Amino acid sequence: MSDIEEQKSLSGKRIGIFGKGGSGKSTLAVLLAKALSGEGYHVCLLDADSTNLGISRALGFERSPVPLLDYFGGMVFSGGAVTCPVDDPTRLPGAEITIDSLPAQYFVQRDKITLLVAGKIGDKGPGAGCDGPVSKIARDLRIYNGDIPTVTLVDFKAGFEDSARGAITSLDWAIVVVDPTLASIEMANDMRQMVERVKADVLPATMHLENPEMVALANRIFVESNIKSVLFVLNKVKNSEVENHLRKELCVRNIEPIGVIHEHTSLSYAWLNGDPLDEIGVNQEARNIARVLDCIDAIEENDRVSI
Repeated sequence: MSDIEEQKSLSGKRIGIFGKGGSGKSTLAVLLAKALSGEGYHVCLLDADSTNLGISRALGFERSPVPLLDYFGGMVFSGGAVTCPVDDPTRLPGAEITIDSLPAQYFVQRDKITLLVAGKIGDKGPGAGCDGPVSKIARDLRIYNGDIPTVTLVDFKAGFEDSARGAITSLDWAIVVVDPTLASIEMANDMRQMVERVKADVLPATMHLENPEMVALANRIFVESNIKSVLFVLNKVKNSEVENHLRKELCVRNIEPIGVIHEHTSLSYAWLNGDPLDEIGVNQEARNIARVLDCIDAIEENDRVSI
């Protein structure tokens, strides 16, 4: 059976990866991209972290793509066309594109993985520090690879800001990476509550919008949100004692992780040296998480039925 004929459960889905700074978001994004491609998926990984660098090398690519921010005309704060979704909730024009229509400098591909970069602000100069336009690209971009079913992973910047901007509304699932810190545990709980509020049709803050049409659009985007649930992955776990403590603290907050990535020194050296993330043990842990994701719809449906 060909890839086109085989309709896999995550095909066409969008999964966002969140976490506090240093939790290992990009590590999980790379590992999941490789693991899902190993499970037969074609994967589009969108780097939506406006400041962090190195994800292309971690995947084994020799170059990083030119940011899509340039493709869409640059950020509004520098005279470009891409606006912040908080100030302007309208959809990004032309955000549904096919790989074969995109100029080659804007993507790299290998082994069923396509890497794109939403935008970076490091070279934008003084006064252009708001990365809201990057959030809009992350919220609205839809990449199609011809007739080949594709799963999209979005690696967001550290912290909570992108989710508060509404980027989660276009995701099917959000994954929060939880490292062994109290700040990470608390962010996981904040994200759980955020997704619950979105699913309950709690409307966004719109007092800053003077145009009633913009208010109505912002509200509709949240009400029509695609997000099904938020998932959690433990990362940088040194031993069973640390894992048990994390699980206990998360359980108190009604959070059950779907997998664990243990601490591997080779990962730190890979990021330091700009090498691909090829540690055998961690790749197996990522494959275990990918297999949970592969049947997550069925798992969540069973949970709903059993309630």
